[in-house]
Amino acid sequence: MEKIKLEILGLSSSQSQTGSFALVLGEEGGNRRLPIIIGMFEAQAIAIEIEKIVPNRPMTHDLFKSFANHFNFFVEEIVISDLKEGVFYAKIGCSDGRSKVDIDARPSDAIAIALRFNVPIYTVESIMSEAGILLSDIVADETTPENPEIEKRPRKTKQSKQAVEKGDYIKNLSSDQLKTMLEDALKNEDYENAAKIRDELNKRN
Repeated sequence: MEKIKLEILGLSSSQSQTGSFALVLGEEGGNRRLPIIIGMFEAQAIAIEIEKIVPNRPMTHDLFKSFANHFNFFVEEIVISDLKEGVFYAKIGCSDGRSKVDIDARPSDAIAIALRFNVPIYTVESIMSEAGILLSDIVADETTPENPEIEKRPRKTKQSKQAVEKGDYIKNLSSDQLKTMLEDALKNEDYENAAKIRDELNKRN
């Protein structure tokens, strides 16, 4: 199965859930975006490593790296491998130099670990096709909401934030109106609302 390399494009407070954050991943060399809603702790762990801030005491993901180093195994890659009922799943590819094992993980934890080991982050085409948002004049795909314990796709739109929060409102809009709102959300980089509108459009196809 061909893998698609991703890069971290942004991390911001989630508009849909207090205490959650929207992590936006981008297709390397492409124009698709994969937003994932993550919990506050995982967002902090990712932000600290991106900014190269050294905490006073090791965080959980730092402990994982220390444990790995002491027992001579290392992380080779991270793969966001599956999407079931709106929930993302990931695998951490580990090796001791002789054998390799894939460990199940939440994408947020896997990405926090990937940053600490400086290894690539991948996904697969089926996930990008189902949950990715294409940035262009015309849009292509979507994403998910989350509980800090499981990563799902974000949901919501900047142009009509209150309206999009009311699921019944967008159901009553025409497809053309939704496409216009979707384009505005993407221009504003409001991936949460873009995903919710995209979900509604996909239901009609």
